[in-house]
Parts: sequence; structure tokens; C-alpha cells
Amino acid sequence: MPVMHDDDAAKTLPVSGNIDALHKQIADQEHVSDRSELEQAGEQFATQRILVVEDDLALASLEANILKTYGFSVVTVNSGELAISALRRSIPDLVVLDLELTGPVSGWDVLQELRVFATIPVLLTTSSTVTVRKYIYNQGETRETLDHLPKPYPMQTFLKRVKRMLMVAPQ
Repeated sequence: MPVMHDDDAAKTLPVSGNIDALHKQIADQEHVSDRSELEQAGEQFATQRILVVEDDLALASLEANILKTYGFSVVTVNSGELAISALRRSIPDLVVLDLELTGPVSGWDVLQELRVFATIPVLLTTSSTVTVRKYIYNQGETRETLDHLPKPYPMQTFLKRVKRMLMVAPQ
């Protein structure tokens, strides 16, 4: 068997060529694939509006930026009072609602007010899992209209949950 001494020998594939070219081809395909997925996601969700109710401004900003990147129209508010006011002006397709809001109007108050006039999907974000599960069970809500994402959560999980809820939401 011949021994290769050429510097490019280590970069040569036994089947069909140069490994650098293969890496470039894979990178180009990944770039096109990522762009294509982003464009598809943006087209699919472009007209959908989300209200983010979160008193942690850094988290609200992060959530809003991720959602906007995927083509959602996003409004953020940082109090229960502002959330109720926004909901009275316009009903979004989904509400991301922190239950543990500071101030006189809690996330629970916002949810109760919303349910008086709309059954849109709501993604509850809180660390109190037991309380949320009891509420969902006692109110007869389903995962299509009310779901819970316990804090802290990875942003990828957040995005997947939002997309799932919007896909199965009653129209």
C-alpha cells in the first residue's frame, strides 16, 4: 500500500475528494437549511400576535426578541394592570403570562379577567407548578388553551411551547 507524504493527504477523503470542500459544502447546506427554516417559521407565524406579561424586564426582552426573530408580532407589558388594559384594546393569538407579577394585580387576576371574554391560549410561566396544575384541573382547561412552563426554562423549550400552542389553538 502506498504511503502519502503530501500535506493534503490528511485532508483527502478516500471516496471523492478534499475534506475542506466537504466541510464547506456541509456548512453551506446548514446555512441554507437554517435560513430556510427561519423563513418558513416567519411566514407561518408572521400574522400571529403575542402578548408577553412579565415583570422581569430582562426576561421579557429576551422572550420578545426570540419571538420577533421567528416572525411573531410581540407586545410586552410588565404589570397586571397594563396586561388587562392591553387585552381590553386587542385580543392577541397567545398570552405568555407570568403568574407572580409584582403589584396589586397578579397574573391570576389577569387570567381571570381574560377568561371573561376570551379563550385564547395562555402559557403560564411560574415556579409554582402544583398551584397551576390544580387550577388547570379545577377549571377544566386543556393544554390547547392553558399550559404551564415552570421557571427557569430554556429558551428553546419556550419557543417550542409557544409554537405548539399556536398550532393547536382553536381558531
